[in-house]
Amino acid sequence: MTDQSRWQAVQGRDSAADGRFVYAVTSTGIYCRPTCPSRRPLRRNVRFFDLPEAAEHEGFRACKRCRPLAGISTDNNVAKVRQICGFIDQELEQGADGGPSLAAIAKRIGGSPHHLQRTFKRLMGVTPAQYGDARRLARLKAGLKQGESVTNAMYDAGYGAASRLYERSNGQLGMTPASYAKGGKGARMGYAITNSPLGRLLVAATEQGVCFLSLGEDDHLIAELHKEYPLAEIAADSIVLGDWVAEVVAYLEGRTPHPNLPLDVQGTAFQRRVWQELMQIPAGVTTTYSDLAETISGKASARRAVARGCATNPVSLIIPCHRVVRGDGGLGGYRWGLERKRALIDGERQRREDAV
Repeated sequence: MTDQSRWQAVQGRDSAADGRFVYAVTSTGIYCRPTCPSRRPLRRNVRFFDLPEAAEHEGFRACKRCRPLAGISTDNNVAKVRQICGFIDQELEQGADGGPSLAAIAKRIGGSPHHLQRTFKRLMGVTPAQYGDARRLARLKAGLKQGESVTNAMYDAGYGAASRLYERSNGQLGMTPASYAKGGKGARMGYAITNSPLGRLLVAATEQGVCFLSLGEDDHLIAELHKEYPLAEIAADSIVLGDWVAEVVAYLEGRTPHPNLPLDVQGTAFQRRVWQELMQIPAGVTTTYSDLAETISGKASARRAVARGCATNPVSLIIPCHRVVRGDGGLGGYRWGLERKRALIDGERQRREDAV
């Protein structure tokens, strides 16, 4: 089914579509079956998933009214993917270090590892390993929020050693597990604001790398930073961040092809995959949301999910989401306005042509 036909099924509460997909509403964080009697959401707030597990992987919760986990299609591939999800969750529940390997999954479920991985990624949008990482991180977060010690939460989540937890926590939590357990209190970051060709520029960073970047007026920039990190210790620090800010400005002025800076950003497995692909697009080149979706998930219909992954990128410019446009040649959206997006694309293209 295309996204258009799925949306028509949702609007018409088509019972024939039940079990074939679920839809999630970004404004509520809830996912439902197509026949859910709840009030219909706006189309721009809707995402579609082949499986409830895929929606939950992205952080959505099941609707208590229509109970979308029941009555999912018995298609063989769907059944196998759901078995894999259950097996990974079971292994993590039993304290397996990192979850089962692809070979162990194939032995348990049946079939070749390559086919299972390809089928899983097609339906879920991520690999079994990425799914396991996200589930393990979710278990860690839940344990910390419930007041467990870092050590207990770590082992309960399936981290077999403290080194494995801390080597990944900075990129996924954006802070240490101890800081996360306190709601982010204690996480420290500095910021600097300067002029740039696109207006006033704010760059914020932790000790690990740049975590936030924005354009606008000074008061708005600072308020936006505090809204993004309400419990962090935030202070102006133009001296330490001077070189990093200068590199972003040099890029905007056309003196470097891309800002090469360390990052400290967090996101779901799918968001990180989108951001990784964005980093592979050369300066002066654009791709479409559909092509990027095809590369990431094998389905061009996932373009809305990819667009949301671009929109939630907290360090635009460094992760160049402006290099993605609509299939009809239109610019699509951009958090700082289409005029700035056009200026970035045209500037990069001109520099690329001048270098040839």
